[in-house]
Amino acid sequence: MEIKKQYHIIFVCKYRKKLLMSKQISDDIKQFSYEICQKHKIIIRYMETDKDHIHYMIETDPTMSISKIVNLMKSYATYHIWKRYPNYLRKHSWREHTFWTDGYFVYSVGNVSEKMLRKYIENQG
Repeated sequence: MEIKKQYHIIFVCKYRKKLLMSKQISDDIKQFSYEICQKHKIIIRYMETDKDHIHYMIETDPTMSISKIVNLMKSYATYHIWKRYPNYLRKHSWREHTFWTDGYFVYSVGNVSEKMLRKYIENQG
């Protein structure tokens, strides 16, 4: 029997900047998320951005910690988004190459139906 864990995760842009209003940046963040998750056998069930944050519903093997997943996803996306848009991001006066706040929101899916959570995530933005 294969056991999988499902999580709803939210990352917020540093200083709540509305960086994800740009369709191009939003689409790139989604692409980077798919890339890193695929490399680590993490399934993104649903994903949607709003102006200053992104929602994910992921599925993974329970042996991988949520903190490791978050670290992989945030660091990979940050590295690649800075590589692609350095001039744009510098306009937001960051001395360090950050994109996300230090924290994150996560809860395991189980107390709400997958259908309900999917509808909520899809209606973001």
